[in-house]
Amino acid sequence: MAVKARFFAAAMLAAACLSAAVAAAFDVPSVAFGEGFSPLFGDGNLARTPDDRTARLSLDRRSGSGFISSDYYLHGFFSASIKLPKDYTAGVVVAFYLSNGDVYEKTHDELDFEFLGSRWGGQWRVQTNVYGNGSTSRGREERYLLPFDPTVEAHRYSILWAPTHIIFYVDDTPIREVIRHAGMGGDFPAKPMAVYATIWDGSAWATEGGKYKVNYKYAPFASDFSDLALHGCRVAATHDAGGASSGCELLGLMTADYAVMTPRKRAAMRAFRARQMTYTVCYDAARYAAGPFPECDNSDQEKEAFWAWGESKTVVMKTSRGRGRRGRGSKAGAAKARAGVVASS
Repeated sequence: MAVKARFFAAAMLAAACLSAAVAAAFDVPSVAFGEGFSPLFGDGNLARTPDDRTARLSLDRRSGSGFISSDYYLHGFFSASIKLPKDYTAGVVVAFYLSNGDVYEKTHDELDFEFLGSRWGGQWRVQTNVYGNGSTSRGREERYLLPFDPTVEAHRYSILWAPTHIIFYVDDTPIREVIRHAGMGGDFPAKPMAVYATIWDGSAWATEGGKYKVNYKYAPFASDFSDLALHGCRVAATHDAGGASSGCELLGLMTADYAVMTPRKRAAMRAFRARQMTYTVCYDAARYAAGPFPECDNSDQEKEAFWAWGESKTVVMKTSRGRGRRGRGSKAGAAKARAGVVASS
């Protein structure tokens, strides 16, 4: 065990050294694991560096693993630098998300980054989800390929959740914006949520619709989380969303750089989506015959790319190691579901 700990500490030294530089890209301080998080499940598969700035989550035949924020938040900016498992990872799901499913089992809200593993020769896919008030039957999923190899080094993934809009970021590039629309009703997340990170067996659906399963011959599958940022309005889990947020500087959140979509950012987002997006509900007429959701900002360029490529799209990843200019269910139920494993030869 001591040898394993020393090996882990040495392997993660480079990632730990990058922490300050990456956090500075968003001008948001990172927190030590013990300052903002606690283990959720699979304690034996959760390891932390000596400086408590990086957590490693692992999946093996016994269990997945995960952690949860110590507080609930009503709006904020939440971020982590994540390095994904390499080689054969079919069926593996790594997630960084906000949820309140342990408090509101039937009417929960959720904002997700889900990373879906790949078979040999494939690429990790990233899926974003938006659920409000238990609207899982009206899933608002989108999927993308990444323009880099997410297994070589950590990249930052961030969620901005404001009362009026939501932005998903990969490094400093916005990849999705959901603007609150009156027609969404309760589908826009509006109740306090905690921040989660998990790794689990999603063999039933994660890779090509479940065609390729987790193969534990290649376990353990390990994902590293660092530069953990929790910049939001801390409230009680049952806080009335219609009331004032105690201790929350909402104006500061709304005017921060990461909350404002400038023309430059919007152009970068559209370029990313045109190149990398493989699926969006906004153009899925077969699934939603009545038409797109009210918040969909339909783009002819995106729509053309969606029909031309869809899930069969492939993207040539950048070979540079540089980062660029800048860097569900109840708690117990979700833990069991995400920890569950399916043996595969």
